[in-house]
Amino acid sequence: MRRTSRKKRSTLANRAIAASAALILGGGGLVAVNVYASAGEGPSGSFPPTRTQNTGRQLSTIDCPEAANGLPEVPEAARGEVDRELAAMDTQITDAYQQFADRKEQIARDPGLAENAVLGPLRSKRTASLDRIGIAIGRAGERPAGLESLAGCSLRADDSSGGRGDGDGGRGDGGQDGGQGQDQGQNQGQDGGQGQDPGDQDPGQGQDPGQGEDPGQDQGQGGNGPVAADFVDIQSVRPNADRPRQRRGASRGTFTTDCGRNENGKFNPDNVIVAPGVSNGAHHMHDYIGNQANDAFASDDDLANGATTCRNQGDRSTYYWPVLRLQNGQDEDDADADGGGRDQNVGEIQTPSQVTLKFVGSPVGRVTAMPRFLRIITGDAKAFTNGDANANASWSCTGFEDRQLTDKYPICPEGSQVVRTFAFQNCWDGQNTDSANHRTHVAFAQENGRCPSGFRAVPQLVQRIVYDVPPGPGFAVDSFPEQLHKPITDHGDFINVFDDRLMNKMVRCINDGRRCR
Repeated sequence: MRRTSRKKRSTLANRAIAASAALILGGGGLVAVNVYASAGEGPSGSFPPTRTQNTGRQLSTIDCPEAANGLPEVPEAARGEVDRELAAMDTQITDAYQQFADRKEQIARDPGLAENAVLGPLRSKRTASLDRIGIAIGRAGERPAGLESLAGCSLRADDSSGGRGDGDGGRGDGGQDGGQGQDQGQNQGQDGGQGQDPGDQDPGQGQDPGQGEDPGQDQGQGGNGPVAADFVDIQSVRPNADRPRQRRGASRGTFTTDCGRNENGKFNPDNVIVAPGVSNGAHHMHDYIGNQANDAFASDDDLANGATTCRNQGDRSTYYWPVLRLQNGQDEDDADADGGGRDQNVGEIQTPSQVTLKFVGSPVGRVTAMPRFLRIITGDAKAFTNGDANANASWSCTGFEDRQLTDKYPICPEGSQVVRTFAFQNCWDGQNTDSANHRTHVAFAQENGRCPSGFRAVPQLVQRIVYDVPPGPGFAVDSFPEQLHKPITDHGDFINVFDDRLMNKMVRCINDGRRCR
């Protein structure tokens, strides 16, 4: 498996660091309300491609149903084979998107070519994969019916609005695929955002950043996005974060673990949670901190015995997220590698200037220990085509963290740094360390701060990543190629490998209202 090494950061990014007003979620800090504005464009493929401003070029993508969300509960005996087929289906979309991108001009002249050369063959491959998934599940249980309905794909426009949402304003239902109605985005699992009206917010979405950018900026990574409309001047965004209301009995403590900033340059395009045993299962590059044994083939035993970059050696957890790159025309060592240039991820990888990993408590009661090897994904790497139900990353700037964005990248003023914030699910089903769709074993607290029925509160990981990048719209996170590097696709992954002693210390600290490291 190939891992890339990082070049030295551009001197353009080495600016003076301004005093930062950190957004602390939980423990009496600030929480972001939902500022996502859905496109409300209707079903996938129901509107024609549009042309981007200034360039006149079409920016469309391939939109396919998320097969993992359409499956019934997958028996444990079938999970490995099903995961491999789902990863193969991601690769099929990636390959089809590349064929589409290579033939855009021909397809514009002959729309039938898209069906004959791209969508038809893709549909056939997906049908075969879904058939194999059905067979695998059938060996261990009852074969599901109707899987072929998940094979269809269509072309859709880049409407520059961050997803195919349902028009209801975004993340409020938590999108846990289990119908649990969690409040995922507004309170980051802390309060429920009582009294907040997302409709009163004006995040400035869809505004022209007004930075005088080159029209070529609309084509971002070699025509693969992001576009200028994916950025907004943070100073034009109204404050939209509020302090959570702690109730009687809240667990007010915090536990912070220091695992570095990936200074050692550990990258790979694997995802051991979603695509175990599959190289390049993510089709984009990840930063890794904490456990150094993490790749597609890492077992729980490998992680338990792996080295860690965490200062406290009792934390061998793995924390990873898509890298952020400058769109400055400079190639990385992965320019011709899987997860990098071969998957439309180009530009200079940026090492964060700061990473904070903080675990916080529940606003209504005590927390219990996480099980070892608990896997949590927050956000959705495919939110641009899936819709925003699972989107859960916030973007802001130091000094402006009372203003949070989900579907826009922030343009920060001189002296301010870009901030990514992830708040992970804070409720666990009490039984499973993972689930077939990697979501339904965990959940976000409901609006009243309590966990859904059958779930218990666990320490909530709040992750804050800061970057010193040049002012303006010249950066993007890595993504699946067809997701066009949209900010709403940002996501984070966590596997708990705390030893029992340190996990118990964390729980006591949080429940006792102390601040610990």
